[in-house]
Amino acid sequence: MIKFLKKIYHISRRLLAKLWLMFNKQLTVIGVVGSYGKTNTTRAIASVLSQKYKTLQTDLNLDTIYNLPITILRSRLRHQKIVLEYGVDHKGEMPFHLSLVKPKIGILTGITPTHAQKDLLGSLEGITEEKGKLLESLPKDGLLIVNWDDESARKMAKKTQAKIWRYSLEDPNVEFYAKDITINFSGTTFTLLSKDNGDIKIKTGLIGQHFVQCCLAAVAVGLYQGLNLKQIKEGLSKLKPLSGRLSIEKGPFDSVLLNDSLRANPASTLAGLKVLSTLKTKGKRIAVLGEMGELGVFAKEEHRRIGKAVSRLKIDYLISVGSLQKLTAQSALKSGMKKNAVFYVEDVVKAASILKKILKKDDLFYLKGSLLKHLERILILLENKKVDCRVSSCHFYHRCWDCLYLHKKTSSL
Repeated sequence: MIKFLKKIYHISRRLLAKLWLMFNKQLTVIGVVGSYGKTNTTRAIASVLSQKYKTLQTDLNLDTIYNLPITILRSRLRHQKIVLEYGVDHKGEMPFHLSLVKPKIGILTGITPTHAQKDLLGSLEGITEEKGKLLESLPKDGLLIVNWDDESARKMAKKTQAKIWRYSLEDPNVEFYAKDITINFSGTTFTLLSKDNGDIKIKTGLIGQHFVQCCLAAVAVGLYQGLNLKQIKEGLSKLKPLSGRLSIEKGPFDSVLLNDSLRANPASTLAGLKVLSTLKTKGKRIAVLGEMGELGVFAKEEHRRIGKAVSRLKIDYLISVGSLQKLTAQSALKSGMKKNAVFYVEDVVKAASILKKILKKDDLFYLKGSLLKHLERILILLENKKVDCRVSSCHFYHRCWDCLYLHKKTSSL
């Protein structure tokens, strides 16, 4: 009975949201889709547009199924722009989202094999097909803004009938290009080159070269919506890292923690490792990596690819946590990383034990893993607090500090 009532409630809320949109004709809908970078791209666009317009964006912590109607119902007649994150992990979800609200402007951030499991989107082709439905829905007088550095995104751009603007960190022959990128603990600076608007130096509080792509997408939206470069620059300067998404924090034993433990896919993991190897430090660079989830048939290949990348970067130690991460450790060793610099462990308790031996003052400590792997337990253990839970994966989305099972001996939840 409770499930039935909840279903009726969610259906009713969607219907109300659809009706509410009919009374908010003034809203320009901007939709962000892709396998990575959606959240910070959404934030960047909203921050830029807020310099001129009353702007609303989707909640950062809700599933798209609930997020879209909730965000729409939060809108008021005073709002002019609404930035929506379209996340999908099952077949048929995108048409469901689009039946509620279709964007006028679409942003495609890029594609990785995330959600490639058989019970999810099934394959890389399944991922591009499902996410590509948003591109197909864009009107002829709309706009697609696409990451031209991503091969799959370039191919998907053919699906749209809308005008296309491209952004890139590699190809200067696009509408929006960035060069002279510098990264430090206070943020990222780059020079924007745009074909019709000249060059300008931009600073954002987000830390990492890949966040420049988020900024370029926001620049494109801003210019399309009539903002000038000064307004866009101001909007991007206000961005700060989200906790657990490449945020700089005080680490254990007076180390510096580069906390990236909220999400993990191949693209974001490679990007985070590059940031780790780029930031200046007086101490060692230590990467602690948990498993990347929902990769399906690509899981082994992608974990090995990460290991190879680690071996080629300025990283002193690698600690791999979880069964698939054994492949990462093996690949790092095979690619030339020293044996005494690579550790494979089965759980967070053993990872913390190794860190207690090697982590020192001023070391730069990178923590990366999928949310449900809950690598934050390592931080709790390094505070010498009790953690009885050793499960490799957990279905709870809340953080471990608030978990009732943290101090209960259990092998499964």
